[in-house]
Amino acid sequence: MTKKSFTLLLSSLLTLSMLSACGGNNNNEAAATKDPGASTGTNTAAATEPAAEPEKPTEIKIMLPLNTTDTPPDTIKTEVEKLTNTKLTYQFFPADTYEEKLNSSFATGSLPQVTYLKNQTTFLQMKEAIKDGQFWEIGPLLSEFPNLNKLKPEILNNTKVDGKLYTLYIGRPLARQGIIYRKDWADKLGLAAPANTEELFAMAKAFTEQDPDGNGKKDTIGVVDRNELVYGAFKTVSSWFGTPNNWAEKDGQLAPEFTFPQYFDTMDFFKNLRDGGYMNQDFAATSKTDAVNTFTSGKAGLYIGGSMQDIDSLNKDLIKNVPDAVLDTHSMVAGPDGKFAQWMIPGYNNVVLFPKSAVKDEAELKKILAFFDKMMTPEVANLMYWGIEGTHYTVEDGKAKATDNKELIEREVKGFKDSVIGEYETNGMYQSLNVLPGRIHAEELVLENVKVGVADPTAALDSATYTSKGVELQQIITDATYKYMYGQLDKAGFEKEVENWKSRGGAQIIEEYNAAYKK
Repeated sequence: MTKKSFTLLLSSLLTLSMLSACGGNNNNEAAATKDPGASTGTNTAAATEPAAEPEKPTEIKIMLPLNTTDTPPDTIKTEVEKLTNTKLTYQFFPADTYEEKLNSSFATGSLPQVTYLKNQTTFLQMKEAIKDGQFWEIGPLLSEFPNLNKLKPEILNNTKVDGKLYTLYIGRPLARQGIIYRKDWADKLGLAAPANTEELFAMAKAFTEQDPDGNGKKDTIGVVDRNELVYGAFKTVSSWFGTPNNWAEKDGQLAPEFTFPQYFDTMDFFKNLRDGGYMNQDFAATSKTDAVNTFTSGKAGLYIGGSMQDIDSLNKDLIKNVPDAVLDTHSMVAGPDGKFAQWMIPGYNNVVLFPKSAVKDEAELKKILAFFDKMMTPEVANLMYWGIEGTHYTVEDGKAKATDNKELIEREVKGFKDSVIGEYETNGMYQSLNVLPGRIHAEELVLENVKVGVADPTAALDSATYTSKGVELQQIITDATYKYMYGQLDKAGFEKEVENWKSRGGAQIIEEYNAAYKK
């Protein structure tokens, strides 16, 4: 842009603060400007420059899983673009099939600049590609971004690969899991929240056999579960039985959870539930969406695992079908030994990667990181997590109260909410003002869970074999676990599959984790 000089004329009789002159290529001769601090009549020329042109918006393409039925409109995106000086293209894909899309996009080199994974498992799947140099390392750059630099070091360490940081994380409470259950059913049948696994089984049986909905038909089940051993019911119940969180010491060295007797206790628990008809028979093939629909249709009484904070959305949909239904949350379920335990995540439920195939150089990477740095300001974080104040939420007592129009929030905000980096302690967004008694209870239980929380000792450890073959090998155990619970494998058959796991690389994983653990 051509710089131009403009002149100001001050007469000794009239003082003007400013005279603006506009013109195409005007190059008028400057008259003298008197320096009020000078004792002589010396004149100086003062020049001003027009403001620089606004910086061009950074164009960013973002791929992420969608946990709602429909792609959100641009209501939130448009406001985010204004606040961050960006032009954003969101590529939403259904969460149930996201891994397929992620893998196919990676295989064809078509991942966008910003690639959200789905969960910790998909992160493990990408570790080999990360080690192969296909994603940008961002650790050395974070200090240049004051807000990104607030991310919790202990959680960042849990996402490092070979000691290097490639990801930003979506923070989550360490232990949100528990039970969401039909309190109205329990009250009708005279049942208290289950104090131990035996009472949990009894509740599932009663919800199936004692006509809790009072319609005179045997059309209810106790537990509805889905095809997910980690975020469904299995791992949560497994922790109550005392199963380690993925790995624990056994005979002086780390061993995988499925080699412990408590893992068998958990499989027996679910096998007995299924054999008795106290849970959905096809749970190994049931999607999360179908499980939720079964619960909110009023046909199931116990929804276990995941997050107790889901009670808000489950309640919203349930009372449409059963207006008098009452939900509550519970998590303090003792195992057969009378002890409490809760498995804990490493502080995140998903991460973001930056493919080198889409981000051409470090300068472009820094522009993208600048967007995430702005995302970690209260203004942008609140917009993406809560929506537009006055439309999607209001602020009461310094907390966000979501509007009663849950459909509006789910349609316009939910897709973006799931992508917010950090957590309220680091990005400054509002905490929730909860009004549903069961949700208030859930928040109390989340804090209690951590007190008996069990960490995964391998969360920050590395195993080359696990990185390259861990997900594939885990499928052996997953299949065997479901077959056992379905009665298609006995204990000897399951142990044979464990030996199969070991022979195909599992023994090497054990060796590598133990070597890293002892360092």
